[in-house]
Amino acid sequence: MHRPLPRLAAMWCLAIVACAALRLTADENWPQFRGPLALGVADNPNLPDTWSATENVLWKREVPGRGWSSPIVWRDRVYFTTVTRDGDAAEKDKEAKRGLYLGGNRNQPSPNVHHWQVLCLDLTNGELLWEKTAHEGVPLQSIHLKNSYASETPATDGERVYAYFGNVGVFCYTLDGKLVWSRPLGTHKTASGWGTGSSPILYKDHLYVLNDNEEQSFLVALDKKTGEEVWRAPRDERSSWSTPYIWENGQRTEIVVSGSGMVRSYDLAGRPLWQLGDMSGNAIPTPLAGPDFLYVSSGHVMGNKKPIMAIRPGATGDITLAADQENNQFVAWCLRQAAPYNPSILLYKGYVYVNRDLGIVSCYDARTGAAAYDKKRLPNGRAFTASPWAYNGLVFCLNEYGDTYVIKAGPEFEVLRVNSLAEDDMYLATPAIAGDRLLVRSDHRLYAIQKGAKIVSR
Repeated sequence: MHRPLPRLAAMWCLAIVACAALRLTADENWPQFRGPLALGVADNPNLPDTWSATENVLWKREVPGRGWSSPIVWRDRVYFTTVTRDGDAAEKDKEAKRGLYLGGNRNQPSPNVHHWQVLCLDLTNGELLWEKTAHEGVPLQSIHLKNSYASETPATDGERVYAYFGNVGVFCYTLDGKLVWSRPLGTHKTASGWGTGSSPILYKDHLYVLNDNEEQSFLVALDKKTGEEVWRAPRDERSSWSTPYIWENGQRTEIVVSGSGMVRSYDLAGRPLWQLGDMSGNAIPTPLAGPDFLYVSSGHVMGNKKPIMAIRPGATGDITLAADQENNQFVAWCLRQAAPYNPSILLYKGYVYVNRDLGIVSCYDARTGAAAYDKKRLPNGRAFTASPWAYNGLVFCLNEYGDTYVIKAGPEFEVLRVNSLAEDDMYLATPAIAGDRLLVRSDHRLYAIQKGAKIVSR
């Protein structure tokens, strides 16, 4: 005769089911830049490790305009942003080229009318479900030739989609494309007219937006339901392009922001907690955290400071290292010449991986900073801007030509293969992962890659 489970056992069963459901949701959704925990890591044995422009491509879709924002995914829908422009379409990208170079500054914005757009696709087949124009007009600020007016990755909480366009504003839509609210955040000059690039982040009831510029830098918290400003923290910073990071540790929850020479942490009310100086003058990589430490990095290619530092929880005040220090009470370790310029670093299975812009890869022990291997060159590795990602014991590095280097995770450097997509595109956006699919965006197309798939163009 069947006997009912004791109450405690039944509660444990329900908890296990709930956790499994949450894990499934986390694996299927990619709600912000670099995924659910902003780590760029997934776990699904069916994810692809081999592809080409025709092999294992579920679908590819032509993308209008230009944008370097990453796609995000909620259930069976893909959301991303782009900006189209009136006038000669061929003029759009004619001067942009791959790699690091001087001469990309533009003193004046384009005189053409632009259209800031949010798009939604069906994840299963790439069909366009809706397309909304958030704003249109002549840009008020210029951008670097390789930047775009849609470089900030949107975010979603599964109820709404939040799209931020720097120097334009924030636009909140339902998942079906109905505008809920919008809020301008001002227009400000950026260093050398390079434009903006810091993505918004969601945490509980608030949307956090960073705008470091040459005039009036700030971190702002908005009520995600109404768009009303909850608080604004002025920042003594110049232009930066790093996305803020929510650090949940054993002591508190912090908002960590890399800036021009300084990393700062704030509590959830916008009050400063600590600061760490001696960083690079240009901040692009996003912080991230593991079970032990927070990891920060910045490595301006023209600067002499390129540090990666591991931070312990609980810091207060100024925790900057002295010139002769490699650690202190709150800085667990420091590598002063290790950080990349554009890509963020990757934390995966106990190691920190670094992919520098010219295809130089390093791997460090996450607890000690000791090098497992250092400055290994990827074969024929060229310009890298997208951040690396990892799953199934593999690390992936995508360059601007559409070549993805598949590296065996762990302390031994081994390139297993190179997966190449179309070379007539330029790839700067960091890919997204949803379930068993990898989404790769170029300047002209969005690819959905899946094991065993046959390509369907849109």
